[in-house]
Parts: sequence; C-alpha cells; structure tokens
Amino acid sequence: MSVCHKRRRFKMQGIYKGDCLEIMKGLQTQSIDMIYLDPPFFTNKKHRLSSRDRISHYSFDDLWESHKTYAEFMQLRLMEAKRVLKNTGSIFIHCDKSANHILRFVGEDVFGAENFLSEIIWSYKRWSNSSNYLTPNHQNILYFSKTEEYKFNKIYTEYSETTNIDQILQKRSRDAYGKAIYAREADGRIMSSDEKKGVPLADVWEIPFLNPKAKERTGYPTQKPILLLDKIIEISTSEGDIVLDPFCGSGTTLVSAKIKGRNYIGIDISQEAVDLTKSRLETLIKTESALLNKGRSSYINVEEKSLAILSGLDILAVQRNAGIDALLKRNYLSKPVPIRVQRENETILEAATKLSVAAIKKGAGIAFLVATNQTKDLLDFRFENCMIKIINSPALEINAIFDEKWTNSR
Repeated sequence: MSVCHKRRRFKMQGIYKGDCLEIMKGLQTQSIDMIYLDPPFFTNKKHRLSSRDRISHYSFDDLWESHKTYAEFMQLRLMEAKRVLKNTGSIFIHCDKSANHILRFVGEDVFGAENFLSEIIWSYKRWSNSSNYLTPNHQNILYFSKTEEYKFNKIYTEYSETTNIDQILQKRSRDAYGKAIYAREADGRIMSSDEKKGVPLADVWEIPFLNPKAKERTGYPTQKPILLLDKIIEISTSEGDIVLDPFCGSGTTLVSAKIKGRNYIGIDISQEAVDLTKSRLETLIKTESALLNKGRSSYINVEEKSLAILSGLDILAVQRNAGIDALLKRNYLSKPVPIRVQRENETILEAATKLSVAAIKKGAGIAFLVATNQTKDLLDFRFENCMIKIINSPALEINAIFDEKWTNSR
C-alpha cells in the first residue's frame, strides 16, 4: 500500500484493503470510539480453511522471524491505533497463549500500565484427544483505555445459582477495615438493598465457539462469533459511535457493529477477506446460542434416578439424546457401548427400540438396557446391526428373588 495514504482521508464507514498501518495513517486523530483487533497470534503457521460449499478458500500467513519482529510489527500498529482513538475510547487486543505475554508488554508500553483495565477470558468448550497437555479452552482479550476518561457501559448478569437470598435482598457496605458487611440502620436493623439489577459483568465470558453448522460460519480461519463482539461493543460504545477493526478478517466486528447501530471501519490486507466482509455486511446473519438463551441446565435430560442406577459403572453420561443415557468408557470390538435405563412409563420393547435406534446411529454392535419395572424373565432383543442385552436393575433383581422365595415358601 502506497505511503500516499498519509495524505488521503478515509470515510468514517467502510472496508479497505491494505496494510492497516498505512491505512490508519489516513484516519483523523482522535476520530475512533473503539478499536478491536484480532491480529496474527504468533503461531508461526499458515492458516487455511474452506467454506462449507468448498467454493471459497481462505488462508493467511502467521510466520515470524522472532518474538522481536512480531513485537515491533504490533507496536507500530498499536501506536497508530492510539493516535486515532478518542480520549474516551478503548482498545481490545485479541490473543491466546502464543502471544499474550508479548502483546500485554507492548500494549502497556504504548497505552501505559495504568490504562490496562482487564484481561477478558473468552471461555468455550472444544474437545481434542490428540494433545498430551491440557486442552486450550479459552482465549484472551487485553482491554486498554487511552485515558481515565474512557466510556464504559455496565452490564448485569444473572445471580449465581449458589447465591443466598440474603445476599440479594440485603444491602452491603464496608467496615473500618474494608471488609464487606451488611449495612444497618441506626437501630441496628439490616438495610434492604436497592433495586435488583443482577451481578456486574465479570472478566470471564462463556460464549460457545462457532460450531461447524452455525449459519454465520463462513469457513474463514480464526472467525469469531458475533456474540463475542456484541458484548465488547455493548460495554464500550454507544449507538452512532465508530468502531475500527484493523485486522477484520471475515468481518465479524463490522457485522456486529452494523447490527448494533454503530459505524464501522474495517481493514484487511487480503482481498478475499475484504470481499467476504462486504458480502456479510450485505446479508446480516447471526447465530443465536441455545446454550446462552436456555441455560446449561436445559441440556441435562438424563434423570438423576437413571444415573443413580448406573453408579459403580465407569461411564460417561450422555445428554441431548433420547435413546442413550450413558456410554461405557471402554469399547467392545472397537465400537461404543451405549446404556439405557427403562423409564417407569415404558415397556421393555419401547425402551429397547429407542436404545437400538440411537445405538445403531452411533455404530454400536451391542448395547445394554437396564430393566426397572418388569419382573418376568427377560429376553434379549436383536435388531439389525445391534444386539440389546437386557439386565435387571438391582431393585428389580432383589425384588424378583424375594418374590420367588416367598412363592416357594408358601
């Protein structure tokens, strides 16, 4: 990108191709309300991915000679970001364990350690059996202000399930030693709290990673969910503010900004990224999270009673499945072994049918059904590609033995 960008003035809304360092030089000083940047993570890898239809292919290099080279690259761009940021503005620097230490150091050097506000932890669930170390299930977002005059919109969240009702209803204060205590009236009565708004947003955000079937997924490497950017934009900007993303990639920041009624500027050195972002801005698609909307408890469908019956077995409880309650941790003939506990309102045949349908889909050759309400002799069921072995629950087995002895003793 030509150095003529130093003299060129860019509009306060749009998407531009080029090196963000040069393009930011064309932005007016103190013109931006918030900056989010998702720069290269210092992974020293070439990232490649394709869209679901395999028509579009995206890639970018994250290769560096040394930590010093990467730090210098980022420092130049953060210095320019600081220039264009308003005194009331904030900047969010997305990273992970590869460059967190580098970007924290560079960020404090540019913005000042006193303006480091938080390290936001974006937490999500992803599983991998290939690594011999703790699975990385979070990324970091370093949150800096330009001055102490920064804009901040307080967001409240739900109280924890473990919160005592007195903690909600009773007002708190601090004693002479700074310890939190219940505030009291002059006569010693505990004071009632003000209107209940919830708990102020903390620095750990549990937001699901985009799953492969998410409507907003584009196939771009390192694409972030809109829900993550929504929260960043909500706490740091107001409607009509200008949001800048110097490494906009697939354009998630700009899509979120447009949905939230903010103006936006996006920059990327890749023409494919610029084209993808323009396309997403024309047709806004946002995936809602059922986990966040319904809560984690809504996914728990295995009855505690069923799990209690299976206690003592080395199993994994299975949620969100109508036919399987658990899987044995060990396989049989290299295939999974599902287990189901018969419900009170089910016949053995109904329970076996539900189990077989689910077990066959999961490639199981054998599955176990625990009978809970049938006392006569049980026969195993053979379905296509799956054998259902039926065993009595302990209660059923003991009752059957007692019934037999009672009959013989008469």
